[in-house]
Amino acid sequence: MRKITDRVFGGISMTWPKVIVFAVATAVLTALFLIVPVLADSSLGRMGVYLDAWILFAVIIMSNCKKPLESAVKVFVFFLVSQPLIYLFQVPFSWQGWGIFRYYGYWFIWTLLTFPGAFIGWYITRKDWLSALIFMPVIGYLAVTAYSITRQVIDGTSSHIFAILFCVGQIFIYIFTFFPRIRDLSGKARTAAKASVGASIALPLLIAGFLGLRSNELGLITAKTLPGIESLSAEATVHVEDESVAEITISIPEDAIAAFNVHKYGSTIFTVYDGDRMYAFLLNVEDCGKEVILEILPSDTFESG
Repeated sequence: MRKITDRVFGGISMTWPKVIVFAVATAVLTALFLIVPVLADSSLGRMGVYLDAWILFAVIIMSNCKKPLESAVKVFVFFLVSQPLIYLFQVPFSWQGWGIFRYYGYWFIWTLLTFPGAFIGWYITRKDWLSALIFMPVIGYLAVTAYSITRQVIDGTSSHIFAILFCVGQIFIYIFTFFPRIRDLSGKARTAAKASVGASIALPLLIAGFLGLRSNELGLITAKTLPGIESLSAEATVHVEDESVAEITISIPEDAIAAFNVHKYGSTIFTVYDGDRMYAFLLNVEDCGKEVILEILPSDTFESG
């Protein structure tokens, strides 16, 4: 095991041609996972939406660079090449066409952040207390992600078991490869290493557990125009059957705009009362990967007698 990790995380000559080939290859694979429907709905499809796999790719490049500036530039270029290509490869196959690039903004921000991130991240190659501290947010993110997917699998809303194993596997591999080997230390160095390693593992997991307990709480606040209604009076009210899904209020009555405080995925019926008029709607809150989708389906308009 040690021979394999030493080879992958430090035994590769990370030349510029390899960085470019790596970027193009990962872009092709990611685009393929997103284009093929069966793969898009699997754990592999997460590669085009979430950071799970890209953390691993960045760590591989960082750990095979000789200096922090080299690490920063090469990781930055890797993301600068791979991310736009993912969307470019999807253009002929997507109903959105070139419009699919509207999702690139999120990844462009992360691309910019890779430069300072990879500069600091290079110090994981020291494999001491500093590398353990650098991995704290990484372990926290992977732990929260694994917990969140596990909850979804248990709830029956996801079947991404491989994604759980992938995140947990990364945590163990990073600890095994980059954390200080305490048995090789002595005295104060051994005590300091124990403290940093313990904090680097325990703190992210505690945070992950705290956030995980709140993972079902979406906390999404948005406004939507109610279909089929031109305007409402200032006295219009809303009754929601299941407020655990969302709380709804009329925010701009003259334009029939309602405010939605969405708590979780699911469906509920809500009714708008405005004088002798009553409008019933079905609200569906769905997870489409890149964003939370709110679907509002109107029923017939009833006149109360």
